[in-house]
Amino acid sequence: MARIAGVDLPNKATKIALTYIYGIGRTSALDICKKTNIDPEVRINTLSSDDVALLRKVIEDEYKVEGSLRSEVAQNIKSLMDIGCYRGLRHRKGLPVRGQRTKTNARTRKGKRKTVAGKKK
Repeated sequence: MARIAGVDLPNKATKIALTYIYGIGRTSALDICKKTNIDPEVRINTLSSDDVALLRKVIEDEYKVEGSLRSEVAQNIKSLMDIGCYRGLRHRKGLPVRGQRTKTNARTRKGKRKTVAGKKK
């Protein structure tokens, strides 16, 4: 099992296995395969250690991934909350940030329903 950027990659096609690294999607994975001249359809376990080292070097040099990317995203969100802009307030309240409706739906962001008791006479 190959280990790149602190992630154990599964035995899948290279273009799919690279997407297990935070910050690398399908397009980036294909670009990395093209830069390293590795066939995207080849399974990770069949790659030589030299090929894995080449993948590791390209990812370290040209992409921000895993911990550094996560911390940058968290810092960006924190700065939005600190300046008190609309997006920061939505993050702080745990509501959808990008203009989605919240009267119905938005359960993923809002969490489990909080039932309000009926009005007593």
